[in-house]
Amino acid sequence: MRKPDSYSVLIFVAAAVIVADQLTKWWILAQFSLYETRIIIPGFFNLTSIRNTGAAFGFLAGNESGWRPWFFGIIALVALVAIVFLFRQYRDKGSLYAYALASIAGGAIGNLIDRVRFGAVVDFLDFYIGRYHWPAFNVADSAIVVGVGLFLLAGFVYPEPEEGGSHTR
Repeated sequence: MRKPDSYSVLIFVAAAVIVADQLTKWWILAQFSLYETRIIIPGFFNLTSIRNTGAAFGFLAGNESGWRPWFFGIIALVALVAIVFLFRQYRDKGSLYAYALASIAGGAIGNLIDRVRFGAVVDFLDFYIGRYHWPAFNVADSAIVVGVGLFLLAGFVYPEPEEGGSHTR
């Protein structure tokens, strides 16, 4: 069996992230009213239906200006262009880069779909200890964070050769 090329990895992983993200959000929208909470692990984890009109950690969420959806849409598109550029640059440097960038792309597209459909991102994963709650997030957010982590890890797994030296993988 031959090894899949990096473009196949990009398409498959990004599509899997988008499908998982949108299916979980569909379920939340179908089963929960806005701000409804269901305790899953008492004192640690809830499912809570939230709409985030801002960015990560609710950044710019309170600003109800008409420019905000355009701003976040443009940011998402710029990020996707950057991912394509990075993918072309790193695709032959190790498969971990392909998985990382595909995860980030899938997450960015998943949240962009929400912004286009609802004007906000559907968040629902609510982790907390005592009164401290981590900001709610979703599958797309998780994929972005995992993708960034994999990208950083790939820098250690596939180090650049030193100037004038040889390097083999």
